[in-house]
Amino acid sequence: MVSQPKIATQHEIIYPDSDGKPIAENTIQFRWIMTIYHNLAWLFALQADVFVAGDLLWYPVEGNNKIRQAPDVMVVFGVEKGDRGSYQQWKEKAIAPQVVFEILSPGNRPGELTRKLLFYEHYGVEEYYIYDPENNDLSGCIRSGDRLAMIEEMQNWVSPRLQVRFELSEETLTLYNPQGQPFSSPLEIEQQLQQERSRAEQVTAELEEERSRAEQVTAELEEERSRAEQVTAELEEERSRAEQERSRAEQERSRAEQMTAELEEERRKAKRLEMLLREAGIDGDRL
Repeated sequence: MVSQPKIATQHEIIYPDSDGKPIAENTIQFRWIMTIYHNLAWLFALQADVFVAGDLLWYPVEGNNKIRQAPDVMVVFGVEKGDRGSYQQWKEKAIAPQVVFEILSPGNRPGELTRKLLFYEHYGVEEYYIYDPENNDLSGCIRSGDRLAMIEEMQNWVSPRLQVRFELSEETLTLYNPQGQPFSSPLEIEQQLQQERSRAEQVTAELEEERSRAEQVTAELEEERSRAEQVTAELEEERSRAEQERSRAEQERSRAEQMTAELEEERRKAKRLEMLLREAGIDGDRL
């Protein structure tokens, strides 16, 4: 059965997943967006309650689909990871993205940048970073009360939320993760992920080999145990036979002693009879 498209009722508000704008206007801007997104996603990969997104529409107000913004990269602490068509804040514990990145392109106009700043300031962003790769210019804002205040010195600035350090040289911007390692390019991340997958597969294979060896050793020990039980049973059987032989020998010895005693008694009786006959003057040899 083919499902029918959902038709909005008169009072239902649709929150589109796309604003029709491209992710980036050029390859440099796209590369920077992907670099920041992938490195942050990797940085927080093991934290289930940190959500990282790129070019995702953020709707801060329920009931108004005109109030929206699509940060190049945003990080939200306190909500679960997972796929979303858009970030509808009222469905996300009312938590606003705490950190936002914007990568500028030649098409960005001052008025647009001002509107974005006011939007992020009004709707609760804590840290806002703007990088212009064309002019190698970096700026940032940090929340102070109900406003976003400019960060006076961005060189070697460390993000309070991300613990990422910004270093601006004459040629380019470099971001360093909390371990002090520079952000990798998306290709380098893919290569590193492939290496991690290869190492994981190798470790899995080694564990499987160890498991196989352990099973083999267990089987050999079981076989040895079985043989030991068999030997023990044979020894027990031999001990039982020896015990029976010893019992029979004891019985034979007892019977021999009894026969010896009976013969001795017969001999004694014969001597007594012979002595009585002699006393009676009877020659026992003539009887």
